[in-house]
Amino acid sequence: MSQSFTSIDPASGETLWEGAAASADDCARAVAAARAAFPAWAGQSADARIAVLQRYAAVLGERQAAFAEAIARETGKPLWEAQTEVASMIGKVAISIKAMAERAGTRESETAFGRARLDHRPHGVMAVLGPYNFPGHLPNGHIVPALLAGNAIVFKPSEETPLVGQLLVEALHAAGVPQDAAILVQGGRDTGAALVAQDIDGLLFTGSAGAGAHFRRLFADRPAVILALELGGNNPLIAWDGDPDAVASIVVSSAFITAGQRCSCARRLIVPTGAAGDAMVDAVAALTDRLRIGAWNDAPEPFMGPLISGVAAERAAAQVETLVGLGARVIRAFEPVAGRSAAFVRPAILDVTGLDVPDEEVFAPVLQVRRVADFDAALAFANATRFGLSAGLISDDDALWARFRVEARAGVVNRNRATTGASSDMPFGGIGDSGNHRPSAYYAADYCAWPVATLEADRVVDQLATLKGVAD
Repeated sequence: MSQSFTSIDPASGETLWEGAAASADDCARAVAAARAAFPAWAGQSADARIAVLQRYAAVLGERQAAFAEAIARETGKPLWEAQTEVASMIGKVAISIKAMAERAGTRESETAFGRARLDHRPHGVMAVLGPYNFPGHLPNGHIVPALLAGNAIVFKPSEETPLVGQLLVEALHAAGVPQDAAILVQGGRDTGAALVAQDIDGLLFTGSAGAGAHFRRLFADRPAVILALELGGNNPLIAWDGDPDAVASIVVSSAFITAGQRCSCARRLIVPTGAAGDAMVDAVAALTDRLRIGAWNDAPEPFMGPLISGVAAERAAAQVETLVGLGARVIRAFEPVAGRSAAFVRPAILDVTGLDVPDEEVFAPVLQVRRVADFDAALAFANATRFGLSAGLISDDDALWARFRVEARAGVVNRNRATTGASSDMPFGGIGDSGNHRPSAYYAADYCAWPVATLEADRVVDQLATLKGVAD
């Protein structure tokens, strides 16, 4: 029997959504229905699918206010941030159309025998597992290019954000995507496990490195299933020179935006030992003290809201306690916010200079500071991680940037801007435990279709004359 579950506003505790988790049988039926719908959807022209997805962008625009409020309430994000997420979803359609044409389009050339043609074909049924931190934008970044390519999708949102997932699929259907070409299944880990156990052709996943490692092992004997894994990071930010207040603005934007719940957030701040580094850390701490923390609809608008849940806050607090137990010096404590739910926390800044600390992602507003003697040491510490998603350098020195741009081991490298920045017409993904060399964003077109080389001649001709070593 399917179990019901609820989605809770982490700021107020209000129930926003309630429904049943899909069972293994439900997942099997969903994949079978998507499999049956795939040929007709894939058989439409690319222009026809483009027109449907353009209508989807229009539907999102018409529903933008309600969609943003749902994201804000379900995740706890401030409304201004939720509004930017919906805008990114709308913009993703045009970007994906352009990317598909450039990276997964067609071309033809004349040859001595006739023609050589490059085509791209959809894989079939793609399972999409979405995260809670960007419950609209991140799954949308898989779903739109997958549908444009002609795939059918079965989408399971995070169990923390089922309402946003429901609204996304409703918008797809309202735009004209066939019901069974985009199917929603709701539920938690058991539902996700049941979905990926089905006869799918691809798994498009955004989430933790631990879950990504699990999927790598799970699909080791299923090479026909394409995996696109967008995972987390223990991202470094080297702050080497600059006005301390300006530096602090970049650091705080990198570390504490979305309450630290972005895979590209800076987790490790590396500064020079001495007065310059001290001034930058002091400025970061002072700016952190000024951040407004509040509910999505508070006035004036907050900089950050709560974590996704009280459980997430407890998990992050335990990781902070581990660091303090290893000798980390507390610059700013990880504390609850008085008068608010247990999901609200104050950002933490910990000095871990000289300590051997776990190379783990703390998915919360927690920044670890390390002081180093020179830039060589800064680069070494920046790269001393099993992850490789995002990295940043704050410096006006062009020579240091020239080194960092080449030597930083990360898929997204930033200078004098937040590590959380990304460009929609660039790839987004990382190396090591941050992904599996299938970056998303502009490069999502690459894993949503497979290339086919067609070599053709118009007529049947005797090719014997071209063959050597054949007796008369």
